[in-house]
Amino acid sequence: MIEQLFPNVKWDKVIEATNETLYMTAISVVATFLLGIILGLLLFLTSKGNIWENKVLNSFVAAIVNIFRSIPFIILIILLIPFTKIVVGTILGPNAALPALIIGAAPFYGRMVEIALREVDKGVIEAAKSMGAKTSTIIFKVLLPESMPALVSGITVTAIALIGYTAMAGVIGAGGLGTLAFLEGFQRSKNDVTFIATILILIIVFIIQIIGDIITSTLDKR
Repeated sequence: MIEQLFPNVKWDKVIEATNETLYMTAISVVATFLLGIILGLLLFLTSKGNIWENKVLNSFVAAIVNIFRSIPFIILIILLIPFTKIVVGTILGPNAALPALIIGAAPFYGRMVEIALREVDKGVIEAAKSMGAKTSTIIFKVLLPESMPALVSGITVTAIALIGYTAMAGVIGAGGLGTLAFLEGFQRSKNDVTFIATILILIIVFIIQIIGDIITSTLDKR
């Protein structure tokens, strides 16, 4: 029955493409989460009136974030081809997509982290300062725990954006469901292949959203 509905679909290729998409998404989400938190903390802590107030550093980090946030992802992939070849050794396959995925998503998430940190009650931060808390203590015991629901919500949105990025990366041969939908499906006029790849991408997005919502609700004590 399934074979009749989707005659052109090779299920072993579908499974392989799904695994590649999950691999690219998982690695890039973890790296984006870590880099985004570093960028967000730098943006927040070096801003006016905060612990590491430094206008020059803040402006520099903000400029980097704004530049990479503004470049359309498909163009960023092309711009990063020489860098990707040096780092990964190839411009094809799931690993080759990782530098562009991380560099494209980390600044976007970094801004979300900064916004989340600005929502933390200043009174809590001042109380920690008055008790002689070190900067590291304020970061790991106050700022990050207090903003964690927003941070998880932000990484959920970013993870879903990364699914879209992996699909775009697939157009230039990065592998995954994007490659399956475009090269195997669209270019060969096999609409059933494109349809199955699209459905699987939607399922992955829904699962990520549900998991993110559950974790956010669990962490949010309000």
